[in-house]
Amino acid sequence: LQYNYSTMKLSTVSLASVLLTSANALSFSSNTSTGYTSKTTGWDMTGMAPEIIRIEGQTRHTIAFQDRSKNTVQIAMKSPNDRPIQSEVNLWLGPDYTPYSLKCKSENGNEYPIQTLIGTKGYAVNVELKNTGAYNFPINTAASYAIGDLEESVAGIVTENQGNTYIDGGAIRMYPFSAKVDQLQILMKTDGNQLKAKIELLNGPNNVKQEYEVYASSGDVTSLFLVFDTPGSGNSIRVKNLATQEYPLDFYWRASKTGTGDDVNGGGAPKTMWN
Repeated sequence: LQYNYSTMKLSTVSLASVLLTSANALSFSSNTSTGYTSKTTGWDMTGMAPEIIRIEGQTRHTIAFQDRSKNTVQIAMKSPNDRPIQSEVNLWLGPDYTPYSLKCKSENGNEYPIQTLIGTKGYAVNVELKNTGAYNFPINTAASYAIGDLEESVAGIVTENQGNTYIDGGAIRMYPFSAKVDQLQILMKTDGNQLKAKIELLNGPNNVKQEYEVYASSGDVTSLFLVFDTPGSGNSIRVKNLATQEYPLDFYWRASKTGTGDDVNGGGAPKTMWN
């Protein structure tokens, strides 16, 4: 009885390669690019960056923002085929510090795109964009330094003060708003304490169209700023402060685009449904 030891050795190496490939397939693959300064004050991805980045399901893309003179990054995500979006945005400062993390979900990533601003604290940072959805649910994304009015939106929404409220830790608030509001800006911030909250866009009773869950080590420097596209009527915002009672947050809103829809609540800005 004779054995072909060379064949056995080759088979062992091939098996090891297969196992390594399978292990890599289960982990997130990663790509890196350099951040740019936007050419638009809006959310058109073709104006935000030279190229739109396609992120397949279960993969990530990291963008390096190294300009210390700038402090605000805008991020947009859309589905190329009306599929759901399930993603994460993480701000990396240094090798092992993540001061800001945002989990995003959208029922239809084309009709309800992800649109957010992130403060960089004036540091050189990396922003991780992770598609946590299924392999067959890719997303298109663009990220860049915000400019003009959009860059000043965080300060502007506080100064303009169309509406705001104070939400204690553990509390839930709900705000229905007019069908005339086509786009709504919101800001959640603290006086420097941690920010841990969830916000949902509802259409009808408990029909969640979009959902965000945020953690920020400082809700002042890295506050949560979102832009909701709100087509149709019957829309409302539900806010949950997930922190304990001693960590309240300030919630601000303003209508950034209005149309001619049926006026459900008699005005453009949201109104409190209950406290």
